[in-house]
Amino acid sequence: MEIIAYGVLADEQPLLGETFARAFADRHDLRCLNLFLNRDTVPLAAGHEVVLSSVNDTLDAEVLRHLAKHGTKLIAQRSTGYNNIDLATARELGLTVARVSYYSPYSVAEFAWALALAVGRRIVRAAHRTREFDFRLDGLMGRDLHGRTVGVMGTGKIGTAFALIAHGFGMRLLGWDVAENPACLALGMEYVPRERVFAESDLISLHVPLLPDTHHLVDAHALALMKDDAVLVNSSRGGLVDTDALLTTLRAGRLREVGLDVYEEEAGVFFLDKSLEVMTDERLARLMTLPNVLVTSHQAYFTQDAVGQIAETTVRNIEDYFADRTSDNTLTHPGSE
Repeated sequence: MEIIAYGVLADEQPLLGETFARAFADRHDLRCLNLFLNRDTVPLAAGHEVVLSSVNDTLDAEVLRHLAKHGTKLIAQRSTGYNNIDLATARELGLTVARVSYYSPYSVAEFAWALALAVGRRIVRAAHRTREFDFRLDGLMGRDLHGRTVGVMGTGKIGTAFALIAHGFGMRLLGWDVAENPACLALGMEYVPRERVFAESDLISLHVPLLPDTHHLVDAHALALMKDDAVLVNSSRGGLVDTDALLTTLRAGRLREVGLDVYEEEAGVFFLDKSLEVMTDERLARLMTLPNVLVTSHQAYFTQDAVGQIAETTVRNIEDYFADRTSDNTLTHPGSE
């Protein structure tokens, strides 16, 4: 059987291919596409019982119906997030949908800190200067992290890894989540209402999933509560931040720095080369022009360790499907509804 994978990145393909070759040998072939799955590319999946999707694919009702009509029965998402999949329609069509519920939390936590340090110590600006042999320090003054307050929004595995690093810096820890994590409490974290996290933190990092209740978690009200010289980092999901409210706040001269690895309208932009095109997303273009904002292209998870674990879990999800098993990764499965 041939399995088709959409949205496969160049550095991801060898890891994915090697993992599949070890697991399936001559049983299944893997066809990797660098195209994202959407209404225009879905015809390529015709006749493929198993389709591997990525976080920036569009699996709306139209795409899912086309897949089901042309033989697809399993959609294996190669990410933890799945807000791009219409699960209600998938259930209606009897499709099995699985995701990767766990991979290295350190990949994202470490990258969130890389963003925080890069913006806080003006590293990108400094690197651009020194490449032109400009070695002045004007405008490059940063701040110590030690002794300052960090707000961790979401204290699951990634948030806990982020908090552990913050503890190493000697920071005061504030946390917000639906449940307190004993591992974070052991670090001295104080769980407080989110309004206090926004109001008291010098640095806020977002590590919650994108759900209806967390959409625009950082809205105009939250931004108004934040200190004028606070730092905001988002390496989770773009929809957690109201971009219009963030731009208004930044134009008013508030917030010291912002580091964004995700953006709420990133689909169709991130992971693609847009360097020869006019950027039609005016909000993203404005963010990119601000000297205190650093935007990266959803790469926090992108380590050999994490991508390798994602590939291995995807293989297990496929094996579970053929064995008619479910697991913690299963989102929909006919007969289990």
